[in-house]
Formats: sequence, C-alpha cells, structure tokens
Amino acid sequence: MENEKTLSFTLDPRSGIPFYKQIILQIEMAIADGRLTTGDQLPTVRGLAVELQVNPNTVARAYNELEIRGLVNSQQGTGTFISDKEVVLDDIERERVLSELTRDFITKASSYGFSIDELTNYLKEYKTNRYGEKK
Repeated sequence: MENEKTLSFTLDPRSGIPFYKQIILQIEMAIADGRLTTGDQLPTVRGLAVELQVNPNTVARAYNELEIRGLVNSQQGTGTFISDKEVVLDDIERERVLSELTRDFITKASSYGFSIDELTNYLKEYKTNRYGEKK
C-alpha cells in the first residue's frame, strides 16, 4: 500500500444524492484534478465503509460502477487501483459541485450567526496559514 494516497471522503446525507454516487463523484474529481493518478490504490471497501460509517455494499457498488466505467481496476486480494483512463470534468460540472458545497457551507455558517464577511476573512486567513500565501 505504499502508493496509496490519502484522499479525504465525506458524505452528505442531506444532499439527496445516494452515498455511492457521492463516492463516485469524489473519486472522479480526484482523478480529473490529478490528486489520483494511474496506479494509485483506493482504500479497501471495508476500510472506506468503516471510515464513512456506511454499509460495505455501498462502497462496493461505487467501486463496481467505477470499474464498469473503466476508471479503476480491481485485483482480487490486492486492491482497487486507478486505471489509465482519463477523466475530464468540464468547468460547468466543477462549478456546479463547488456551488452546492459553498451554498451548504454558507447556509450552515449563517445558522450559527456568521456573516459572509467573517467567512471570507476566515478563508483568507486559512489560506495564508495553510499555504503561506499573502492575503
């Protein structure tokens, strides 16, 4: 598992999107933006199911669909690996996902009384601290 990359998965039970589809989309986006590349190993079905607190069949369904699409190769007893098939998500799809994530984030933060200005300032500070970039 030396080439297994750490990819942080999250599931949103309120989105209305089935969990297995959320897993698929996150893997597709990671392939499209280069966080996952050919030969990278995905977490085991059981390991990801435990991490996400879902039934292993949910993760298996996502992996099976990705294999049908040719995006991953499963090797019995070895694991599931990213194939050499390229994934391209157009700007519209990326913007749609970002818009949905942002809207959820802003709505939740607003319910706790945070303003857009406070969120913007925090994000700028986070960017500076995390990436060493100037505001």
